Amino acid sequence: MALRLLAVALVLIIIIPIATFMVFYMAASVPRPGDIENNQVATIYMDDGETELARIVPPEGNRTEVTIDEIPQHMLDAVIAAEDRNFYTNPGFSVTGLARAVRDNLLGSDNAGGGSTITQQYVKNALVGSERTLTRKLRELVIATKMSREWAKDDILLAYLNTIYFGRGAYGISSAADYYFDKDVSALTPEESAVLAAVVQQPSRLDPALNREEAERRWGYVLDGMVEIGSLSASERAAAQYPEVLALDEIGDENITPGPNGLIRTRVINELRSLGINETTLNTQGLQITTTIDSLAQDAAVNAVDNTLSAQPENLRSAVVSVDPRSGAVRAYYGGEDGAGFDYGHAPLQTGSTFKVFAMLAALDQGIPVTQPYDSSPLTLNGITINNVDNASCGRCSMGEALKQSLNTSFYRVMLSLDNGPRDVKEAAHEAGIPREIPELDYEVLTEQGDAPNNGIVLGQYQVRPIDMASAYATIAASGIYHEPYFVERVVDAEGRLLFERDEPDGERRLREAVADNATSAMEPIAAYSNGNALAGGQPSASKTGTTQLGDTGNNRDAWMVGYTPSLSTAVWVGTNDGEPLLTSWGGQVYGSGFPSTIWKRTMDGALINTPWEDFPEPDPIGGVAGLPVFVPPTTTEEEEEEEEEDEEPEETETTDVSVPIAPGLTIEIPLPSGPGNGGQDPGGQDPGGPGGEGTPSAPGQGGGGTTEGGEAGTNQQENPGVGGGPVSTRNPASSQVTSTAPAPAGDQPDDVTEPSSQPLTTAASEPTDDDEQAAQAVEAGTG
Repeated sequence: MALRLLAVALVLIIIIPIATFMVFYMAASVPRPGDIENNQVATIYMDDGETELARIVPPEGNRTEVTIDEIPQHMLDAVIAAEDRNFYTNPGFSVTGLARAVRDNLLGSDNAGGGSTITQQYVKNALVGSERTLTRKLRELVIATKMSREWAKDDILLAYLNTIYFGRGAYGISSAADYYFDKDVSALTPEESAVLAAVVQQPSRLDPALNREEAERRWGYVLDGMVEIGSLSASERAAAQYPEVLALDEIGDENITPGPNGLIRTRVINELRSLGINETTLNTQGLQITTTIDSLAQDAAVNAVDNTLSAQPENLRSAVVSVDPRSGAVRAYYGGEDGAGFDYGHAPLQTGSTFKVFAMLAALDQGIPVTQPYDSSPLTLNGITINNVDNASCGRCSMGEALKQSLNTSFYRVMLSLDNGPRDVKEAAHEAGIPREIPELDYEVLTEQGDAPNNGIVLGQYQVRPIDMASAYATIAASGIYHEPYFVERVVDAEGRLLFERDEPDGERRLREAVADNATSAMEPIAAYSNGNALAGGQPSASKTGTTQLGDTGNNRDAWMVGYTPSLSTAVWVGTNDGEPLLTSWGGQVYGSGFPSTIWKRTMDGALINTPWEDFPEPDPIGGVAGLPVFVPPTTTEEEEEEEEEDEEPEETETTDVSVPIAPGLTIEIPLPSGPGNGGQDPGGQDPGGPGGEGTPSAPGQGGGGTTEGGEAGTNQQENPGVGGGPVSTRNPASSQVTSTAPAPAGDQPDDVTEPSSQPLTTAASEPTDDDEQAAQAVEAGTG
């Protein structure tokens, strides 16, 4: 009987466990060194591939894997002394530890587990998890044993050090060296190595910043072990001093990149997903991501905002986005100061008069030159009156001049002259690069929540993101070639394997070259006109300001400056974060020609400081006119003047004697030349220089012989309802003497505000509808 019980006990205690172990051992699969993927840090760089911009830290993954050659020998010894002094001789598991684990699990002890070797700890952390069951412990034992036979011991130790948790949110020895001592792992001293080895057992409890006494006790145990295994001499142990560690408040959250770079980090992560780089790859491959961000341009943008707005009200916010017209690469991105906050660079915002440029593009595409004259007088349609700010007027001037002065009334007439009115403005904007759909809106961009756009589109009624404005203007800068904006240039993993590299972008022809280049010509004078914000060194630029009003408050809400050179397109927005009026620190209004233009100039000057001077291409003609002509008065040489004086003979002038009384009873005869205005007659019976411009009949609303909106044109006159119904001259309208070139007033110019009276309309011929009134109220309210 006793022998039978002994046999049963032998089976239960020895044979069954051994058999079970053998079954698990045969079934277990042990990965090769390097095959186990650990979460680790991905690093984002500027376009030079060296300057760090941000880091992406996955859960339990703020680790940067290092090679064993980068780890000091005393760090390796310290971990062995702390966790497994028989590491190089044991079979991968501890017999006594296993027996203790079996006993505790059978008894249901809360302390079940423990006594693991370094190999077992690594297997638990990397492969089998930490569930407290006998089955899990058996799998750990089997895999550790098999791994110890198949892996070199140094490979196991390195994998362990790159994986283990050291507290403070630090995974892996490289992060631990940074979090505790702010140094590279290769620079750790023996004393510092012992501190890190000591915390592994219980990272939270043994952090010296939280429990210095217990931490020092454990540190002493590690140093004693280092002496035991021959890593330290007794004298070195005696002389060792506990090193100071970083305070907890000195450690930043690596998953929150501070400042504007945090918002770039978010854009990069989103773009990586679109490139097919999934979350697993991002979290486990230690990616090195090279972006398009140019450090010079980025610094210029950040400094421009800081220097311009630092002394202004705290509720002011700004966005700055710079795009390379030749590739679509985003060179600078400022969406706000809070790296984890709202991103204004991707926020849908009303654009004001910066949108007039797209009406010009549509007009040019339909053969209307930049010199085409348009009436700038007030315009009333459907019971709604369109005015200019401060009743500004150029009389009847070219489309280019109206753009420079940002005249609402003129550009309303430009839009009405298009084949399809506001729809053509919308399509021109989309062709230039304004997306039809964006994640921030649940309806099509530039529509009345999915319905056709109102006439207010020409005055920037609808919401567009700053990055899209920079991109669309970049298309114009590139003579009509569109490039989709992007942030990611190149991606490699921790081993240097190439995962993605962007090809040289070809671009897509969106606008005819002549259309884009003529628009550029019209926009070239604007930066200098906007408070003297021409670029440094006379670098040519093309730009447009814009401002929107805050409902009917009389205050402004959004202010813009968007402009470009051949190599850089930058959009700048300034607004508030609380819907309050957009005011300066002294209570003045902010216009596009103010803070936005200053930020734009500072950004562009800083970004272009080391780049060659570039000019825009000469435009091909549209409607017989190439670009916006500049009037240059004729000049003569001194010799020619002398010859002309010698050759000149007095002209005989027909005179009329007129009696003029000098005193009572005394008169004299004075000869006066005959002619119009002096008692004579104009042979043609017309005023050659009336308000309508030299050689052209006067425009409606100016006392001439034109027609009112929608009326008939005069005899032998070509009707053009888009220019107020007046006649169109067959000569170059840019030479008209009524074209205003008066300098802008000093100070922040209110010359481009989308006023509440500048309302969206449906068609010029229809009666006002409820939709018209609602659209008008939308612009008044500043909501679009």
